[in-house]
Amino acid sequence: MSTTDAVWSEQDTSPGAIEGALRRLVAECHAAADQCVPARTLNLVCVVDREWSGEVANRLRRVGRYHASRTVVCAVQPRRTTIDAQATITVEGDIRAGEFAAMRELVIVQVGERHLAHLDTIVDPLVVTDLRTAVWAPHGHPEAVDALTTGRAGGAPIAQVVLTDAVDEPEAETALARACELAARSEVVDLAWLRCTPWRERLAAAYDPAARRPELHTLSKVSVRYRSDSLVSGLLLVGWLCAQLGWRPDQLTRHGNLLRGRARARRGEVELRLEPVDSMSTPGLAGVETRSDRGTMLALERGEGGLTARRREPPKRRGEDAFEHVWTVLGASRGEPGILGEGIRHALMLDPTFKPALMAARRLLG
Repeated sequence: MSTTDAVWSEQDTSPGAIEGALRRLVAECHAAADQCVPARTLNLVCVVDREWSGEVANRLRRVGRYHASRTVVCAVQPRRTTIDAQATITVEGDIRAGEFAAMRELVIVQVGERHLAHLDTIVDPLVVTDLRTAVWAPHGHPEAVDALTTGRAGGAPIAQVVLTDAVDEPEAETALARACELAARSEVVDLAWLRCTPWRERLAAAYDPAARRPELHTLSKVSVRYRSDSLVSGLLLVGWLCAQLGWRPDQLTRHGNLLRGRARARRGEVELRLEPVDSMSTPGLAGVETRSDRGTMLALERGEGGLTARRREPPKRRGEDAFEHVWTVLGASRGEPGILGEGIRHALMLDPTFKPALMAARRLLG
């Protein structure tokens, strides 16, 4: 495996000059090897603090095959007044006759805080037109995200997708409020939502058999355990259940670290319980448990290599013991290192279940 790079850089430059340099680099790479073609699926705009840009670069290197076609990194320095830029085109792998090789483009633009409110005017010439554009700002900078997701003078916004992570917000209420605000004008991909994807998939699969679907309407209790910084993941999971099953959630009340409340279903009330745990090394959920008024119980617990599932059913006849079955769902968790890659992949897909879950989660917090 080999890697070929073409690099351009300039200090005190302009967006037009950067765009022109990119076009020349692409043309030069294609002229040198006509089987080199630019990848064209997604633009990714990253707004980062320059002092932490190395950490973000390491995360982007771990996204595997989910690299964006063109990545524009806006590295923010507080007192900078001019723009410096570097553009790199990379062709990964051996260039062989008769085979195509994809070119990926990386643009690093050094900007100041003064540029963030009108970052759209800087980024506009740098993204590939007719491609979906996602913006990711792991260090905050909401004014930059707003500039890229709000069209000027009735024009279309630069970014159609916002990649975010509720773990970065210290308060769940703030994270949900911001997500709702962004969801009103763009698609939102929240890594907190993706962390509960395996749990949602396994819950749905557990009740998918026709014989077990009626049990959904008899659920009387849902308990969720989460790492202390991942309350939003737990709220989104419960919100997803409420939205999918037609439950009307009431506001949760706090009892120490425990959040408790109820949702009104057609056949009665469902008890809701969310509890933090301190024994997890990665963000996300630790366990989910559902109980029905018929005495059945389904529990999913984070375990080695996947999720440990446990299902208990009441005895069918008097004198018999309750039936319990325990098994491991292999490979259910995607792991924290791959979560950003999942986020980039989901920027190309519409998830119709996220927004209803988000609205229900916000109602849970009042």
